[in-house]
Amino acid sequence: MDHEMWIPITMFLVIGVSIVATLYFRYRTRSQVQATIRLALEKGNQLTPELLERMAEAKQTSTSDLRKGLIAVGLGIAFALFGYILGEEDAVRPLVGTGMFPLLVGVAYLIMWRLSDKGARS
Repeated sequence: MDHEMWIPITMFLVIGVSIVATLYFRYRTRSQVQATIRLALEKGNQLTPELLERMAEAKQTSTSDLRKGLIAVGLGIAFALFGYILGEEDAVRPLVGTGMFPLLVGVAYLIMWRLSDKGARS
């Protein structure tokens, strides 16, 4: 098998492993929350609806959109810079094009953060 064939195989494997790991850890977190609720009920503690909602919700801070936006913008810029640093003309356009996706997603997150920040102040 050619060595160049391993590059896309590795890329898709890494993407798959990342998705599976994310789903697994999300499942594990929900499972732990349910175990905590079950233990509290077995001990006879009263659980209010507000407490259950807070425990079941994903914790999202006011800066999570800012953080996601900055990471995505940085990733997009990194792809573009990588294309320019390689110095090969055939690599620049595809890497800049690939970098546009996370860059624009990051800009969208930053806009959402800015709009939600202004909405919270008024």
